[in-house]
Amino acid sequence: MSAYGAWIIGLAVAYTAILIILGNIVRKKATSGESYWVGGRNFKPWMVFVCITGLFSGSSFISIMELSYLKGISAGWYGVAEMLHVLIIAILLIGTFRKRMMVTVSGLIGDSFGRMAMGVAGTITAFTFPMWSVATALSFASAVSAFTNIPITTSVAFVAILLLIYLQAGGMWSVVMTQTANAIMFFLMFIIGVTAFFINPGIEGLRHLAEVKPAMFDSTAVGLQVIISWFATFMINVLLAQAAFQMALSCRTPEEGRKGMLMAFGANIFFVFFGVLFGLAAAAVVPDGARGMVAVPQYMATVLPAPLVGLFFLGIWSCALGWGASCQFSGSTSLGRDVTGAINPSLTDTQKVTYTKWSLVILTALMIILGYLRSEQAAWWNVFAWTLRNGATFAPVVAALFWPLATKRAASLSLAVGFVSGLSWYALGNWDPAKFYLNVHPVFFGMSLNMLTMLVVTLVEQSGKFRVGGELTTVRKNVAMVAVALGGLSLISIATAFNWLFTKGLLGLACFTVVAGIFIMTISVTSPIEDKSSVKSLKTQEA
Repeated sequence: MSAYGAWIIGLAVAYTAILIILGNIVRKKATSGESYWVGGRNFKPWMVFVCITGLFSGSSFISIMELSYLKGISAGWYGVAEMLHVLIIAILLIGTFRKRMMVTVSGLIGDSFGRMAMGVAGTITAFTFPMWSVATALSFASAVSAFTNIPITTSVAFVAILLLIYLQAGGMWSVVMTQTANAIMFFLMFIIGVTAFFINPGIEGLRHLAEVKPAMFDSTAVGLQVIISWFATFMINVLLAQAAFQMALSCRTPEEGRKGMLMAFGANIFFVFFGVLFGLAAAAVVPDGARGMVAVPQYMATVLPAPLVGLFFLGIWSCALGWGASCQFSGSTSLGRDVTGAINPSLTDTQKVTYTKWSLVILTALMIILGYLRSEQAAWWNVFAWTLRNGATFAPVVAALFWPLATKRAASLSLAVGFVSGLSWYALGNWDPAKFYLNVHPVFFGMSLNMLTMLVVTLVEQSGKFRVGGELTTVRKNVAMVAVALGGLSLISIATAFNWLFTKGLLGLACFTVVAGIFIMTISVTSPIEDKSSVKSLKTQEA
C-alpha cells in the first residue's frame, strides 16, 4: 500500500469512529417511533439542508465527476436535472405530504389502499434502496482500489457495516448528525480540489484540453437522449423520492422544510460546477483512462501530497455515505414500519422501531451480497432499482394523492403488474445496463402497464359509480388540457419520427408520455358519484 493509500484508509477509519460517536450521542433523542423515523418532526431548516445536500448533491457529485472525465461539461446536465427535481418537491409537494403526516411512500399507499398494497409497496421499496446504496459505494470503492490492495467488494462491505452501526443508534437523528459532518467534509474537499486545479492544469490546461478534445466542451456530448432520460427520470421521481420526503417532512413546519430544500437547491450549484471542473482537470492531466473515479485519484496524486489527497477522498467517502445512509435508513423504515405493520396491524410504534433496526441488519447484508454479485457495473444496480421501484409504485402514489375513485384491488394489481412487466422487459434485454430490449428502457414499459392496470381495473370495478366531467375545478381543467396536449404531441412524434425516436432510445419515453397523458386526463375528469342517501342523511344530522 502506498503512502496515499495509507492516508486514505487512515482518515476513513478515523472519520468512521467520529460518525459512530455522533450517532450514539443523539441516541437519547430517538425516544419514540416518530422521533426515530422523522426526528420527532423537530428539524430546523439547516438540518433539512444538510440532509438533502448529503442525499442528492453528494451522489450527483460522484456521478458528474466520473462522467465529466469521459464526456466533459455535458455531464453537468445530470446535476441540473437533480436540482429541478429538488425544486419541484420543495415548491409543490412538501405542504401536501406534511398535511398527511407522511413518513414513507409505502405508508402513503397503505393509508389509501390497505394492508396488502402497503406490504407489497413496502417490500419493493425496501429491497431496492440497497441497490442505489451499493451503486454509489462501488464507484467510491473503485477510487480506493487505485491506491490500495483492498478489493472493491471489501470496501463495499465496510461501507455497509458502517452505515448499520451509526444508523442503529438514533435513526433520523443519526442521519442529520452524520450529514452535518459530511457537509463539512464537502467544503474541505472543494477547497483541496480547487487548490489542485490551480496547481495543474489551471485555466491554461483547460484551454489546451479544449483545443485537443473540443468535444469535452460540447454541452450535448453525452448524447441528447441521455440528457432527456436524466430529466425524465428525475421528473418521474418527484412523487417517489421517499428518502427526501422523510428528511424534509422531519421539519417542524412545511415552510421550514421547504426553506431547507431550497437551500440545498442553491448549494447543489457548487457540486455541479466542481464535479465538472475536477473531472476536466483529471482529463487534462491523466488522459485516456477508462473510469473517472480511478483517474481522479491518480490526477490528485500528481499535484498534492498524500495527506491532502486523503482529505479530498474523505470528501468522496462522505458523498458515498451521505447517499447510502439515507437510502439504507429509508428502506429499513419501509420494511420495519410498513411491511411489519401490514402483516400485524396491532404492533406498537416501539415494536416497529425494533423491527426497523433489524431491517437495517437485513439491508446491510443485502447490500454486501449485491456488491459481490455485480461489482463491475455500478450503473446496473441503478437501472435495476429504478425499474423495480418506479415501475411498481408510480400509479398507486399518484392515485393515492389525486384519485379518490381508485380501488384497493387496482392498487395491488398495478403494483404487481408494474413490477413483473418491468422485470420481464429487463430480462428480455439480457439484463444489460444500457442496451435494452427494442431500445426501450424497462422502467418506461413497467410504469406504462402500471398506469394502465390502475385505470382499467378501477374503471371496471367502479362502473356506474363515477361521472366524467361535471363541475371541474380550474386546476383539474388545466391539468387535463396539459395532459391531452402532452399525450397528443407524443403520439404525433411517434407517428412522424418513429425511426428517429427508436434509434435515439426515446421511443419508450414517448410511449410512456402518451400513457401518462391518458392516465392524468382520466384522473382529472373522473370523480365518484355522491351517494344521495348519504348526503341527505348528513344534511339531516347537520339540521
